Amino acid sequence: MWDVIVLGAGAAGLMAGIEAARRGRRVLVLDHARAPGEKIRISGGGRCNFTNLHIAPERFLSANPRFALSALRRFTQHDFIARVDRAGITWHEKTLGQLFCDGSARQVVDLLVRDLVAAGGELRLGVAVQDVAPRFVVTTDQGPLKAAALVVATGGRSIPKMGATGLGYDIARSFGLPVIEPRPGLVPLTFTDAQLDGMKALAGLAVQARVGLAGSRISFDEGLLFTHRGLSGPSILQISSYWREGQAITVDLAAGRDIAAEASAARAERGARDLPNALDLPEGLARAVVARARLSGKLAVQSKAALASLAEALHRWQLTPAGTEGWRTAEVTLGGVDTAALESKTMEARSVPGLYFVGEVVDVTGWLGGYNFQWAWSSGWAAGQVA
Repeated sequence: MWDVIVLGAGAAGLMAGIEAARRGRRVLVLDHARAPGEKIRISGGGRCNFTNLHIAPERFLSANPRFALSALRRFTQHDFIARVDRAGITWHEKTLGQLFCDGSARQVVDLLVRDLVAAGGELRLGVAVQDVAPRFVVTTDQGPLKAAALVVATGGRSIPKMGATGLGYDIARSFGLPVIEPRPGLVPLTFTDAQLDGMKALAGLAVQARVGLAGSRISFDEGLLFTHRGLSGPSILQISSYWREGQAITVDLAAGRDIAAEASAARAERGARDLPNALDLPEGLARAVVARARLSGKLAVQSKAALASLAEALHRWQLTPAGTEGWRTAEVTLGGVDTAALESKTMEARSVPGLYFVGEVVDVTGWLGGYNFQWAWSSGWAAGQVA
């Protein structure tokens, strides 16, 4: 009989296990994977974007955006940074408050496992959970286990090649908890063949862009990458979490510039050049924008209206994605266990004492850039204080 069984040895599960064990609880952390913290290990190009300096509740998506506020305030990004510092892990800010290890992401995994063991918790890997019954009897491929409290930290459905499943949602439903339909988040957008015709020649090109959701104030100023299937890059991944089927997005491929004014001012020096060659843009992009504006000829012969059309094509490109690349490339899961069924301070199920859900399995999803790891640390910490 265990005091606490934690299902999932990822960021949220290890944090919950550490905190519960530090309170003197007999803790067992289970995972079907052969190594702990695999998503931590591969994140940030192997350097782990472990948190963000600018954590704020409005940077998380949920049916109840304020649900995350309690956990995020009680265990902050600064609290986790302090743990990283105490472990001697050096780090740097890359951009937009994103913090990465100077060395390997394995340092963060090792820190968590070391803290769990030091607190008296036990980690068992390669254990497949088959069923969870009332009173927290966990049936595994290695026999049954029983606990007074159960923390579900099984993650979402993103990155299925790493073994992601819907186990956490099945457990929630089996105990009568509602689940908001999961969907891929932070994922590249795809387009129809007709739309791709104008993009394929740009595959591999990366530019800074402002990407927004048509008809809303939501936008992101970050990198954009043209791919053979559509659009990717940080700005696209960010807007994908807000995008729904049938909605249009707006793209400014030269945010902060006024291409019409620049082109008009360049007439004296570049007027004899073909319009694409006269623009201070990557060649392929310039040709694509000019074609979309249906312009041709030298810069000198372009009317004011023509330059306005050019600016429209570059700064206010509107297009409707056909879909996303789906779970295969999604970095996170949107939706999950409905926060209305959970206590925000403890992550405990309101209707099932002793049952907790933390991390990505919950309907709380952060922006790209360390926000989802901070939610894992904060929600795991919150459950670990009481489980």
